[in-house]
Amino acid sequence: MTAYFVMIREQTTDKAALAEYGPRASLAAQGHPLKPLAAYGALDQLEGGAVEAAVILEFPDMATARAWYDSPSYQAASKLRHSGSKAVAFFVEGI
Repeated sequence: MTAYFVMIREQTTDKAALAEYGPRASLAAQGHPLKPLAAYGALDQLEGGAVEAAVILEFPDMATARAWYDSPSYQAASKLRHSGSKAVAFFVEGI
Protein backbone atom coordinates (compact mmCIF):
# COMPACT_ATOMS: atom_id res chain seq x y z
CA MET A 1 0.00 0.00 0.00
CA THR A 2 1.35 3.46 -0.91
CA ALA A 3 2.83 5.49 1.93
CA TYR A 4 3.37 9.23 2.21
CA PHE A 5 5.92 11.23 4.17
CA VAL A 6 4.48 14.56 5.26
CA MET A 7 6.63 17.28 6.80
CA ILE A 8 5.16 20.56 8.02
CA ARG A 9 7.62 23.29 8.97
CA GLU A 10 6.14 25.58 11.59
CA GLN A 11 9.08 27.90 12.21
CA THR A 12 12.62 28.45 10.96
CA THR A 13 15.13 28.74 13.78
CA ASP A 14 18.42 28.58 11.86
CA LYS A 15 18.47 29.54 8.17
CA ALA A 16 22.04 28.32 7.67
CA ALA A 17 21.18 24.81 8.90
CA LEU A 18 18.14 24.67 6.62
CA ALA A 19 20.23 25.84 3.68
CA GLU A 20 22.51 22.85 4.30
CA TYR A 21 19.57 20.48 4.81
CA GLY A 22 18.13 20.87 1.30
CA PRO A 23 21.11 19.59 -0.70
CA ARG A 24 21.84 16.84 1.84
CA ALA A 25 18.22 15.64 1.78
CA SER A 26 18.31 15.57 -2.03
CA LEU A 27 21.42 13.41 -1.96
CA ALA A 28 19.80 11.12 0.61
CA ALA A 29 16.89 10.56 -1.79
CA GLN A 30 19.16 9.01 -4.43
CA GLY A 31 18.60 5.29 -4.75
CA HIS A 32 15.22 5.41 -2.99
CA PRO A 33 11.98 5.11 -4.98
CA LEU A 34 10.28 8.27 -3.81
CA LYS A 35 8.12 10.68 -5.75
CA PRO A 36 7.87 14.32 -4.60
CA LEU A 37 4.23 15.39 -4.74
CA ALA A 38 4.59 18.78 -3.05
CA ALA A 39 7.68 20.63 -1.85
CA TYR A 40 7.72 24.14 -0.43
CA GLY A 41 4.99 25.42 -2.75
CA ALA A 42 2.55 28.24 -2.08
CA LEU A 43 0.30 27.58 0.92
CA ASP A 44 -3.35 28.46 1.41
CA GLN A 45 -3.63 27.69 5.10
CA LEU A 46 -7.14 27.02 6.33
CA GLU A 47 -6.77 25.96 9.97
CA GLY A 48 -4.31 25.54 12.83
CA GLY A 49 -1.13 27.27 13.87
CA ALA A 50 1.24 29.02 11.52
CA VAL A 51 2.86 26.93 8.77
CA GLU A 52 5.89 28.08 6.78
CA ALA A 53 6.31 25.13 4.44
CA ALA A 54 5.17 21.61 3.65
CA VAL A 55 6.55 18.58 1.82
CA ILE A 56 4.75 15.44 0.68
CA LEU A 57 6.71 12.47 -0.68
CA GLU A 58 5.14 9.29 -2.07
CA PHE A 59 6.67 5.83 -1.53
CA PRO A 60 5.54 2.43 -2.85
CA ASP A 61 4.93 1.19 0.72
CA MET A 62 5.67 1.91 4.37
CA ALA A 63 8.74 -0.35 4.50
CA THR A 64 10.33 1.53 1.61
CA ALA A 65 9.50 4.85 3.22
CA ARG A 66 11.07 3.77 6.52
CA ALA A 67 14.17 2.51 4.71
CA TRP A 68 14.68 6.01 3.27
CA TYR A 69 13.94 7.81 6.55
CA ASP A 70 16.12 5.47 8.64
CA SER A 71 19.01 5.52 6.15
CA PRO A 72 22.24 6.98 7.52
CA SER A 73 22.29 9.64 4.79
CA TYR A 74 18.79 10.94 5.56
CA GLN A 75 19.32 10.75 9.30
CA ALA A 76 22.42 12.93 8.90
CA ALA A 77 20.40 15.40 6.80
CA SER A 78 17.45 15.40 9.19
CA LYS A 79 19.69 16.58 12.04
CA LEU A 80 20.11 19.81 10.08
CA ARG A 81 16.32 20.13 9.67
CA HIS A 82 15.83 19.53 13.39
CA SER A 83 18.44 22.12 14.35
CA GLY A 84 17.14 24.62 11.79
CA SER A 85 13.41 24.45 12.37
CA LYS A 86 10.43 23.44 14.40
CA ALA A 87 8.52 20.92 12.33
CA VAL A 88 6.14 17.99 12.41
CA ALA A 89 6.84 14.96 10.23
CA PHE A 90 4.96 11.70 9.85
CA PHE A 91 4.13 8.81 7.55
CA VAL A 92 0.57 8.01 6.50
CA GLU A 93 -0.63 5.03 4.48
CA GLY A 94 -2.65 5.70 1.37
CA ILE A 95 -6.02 4.17 0.60
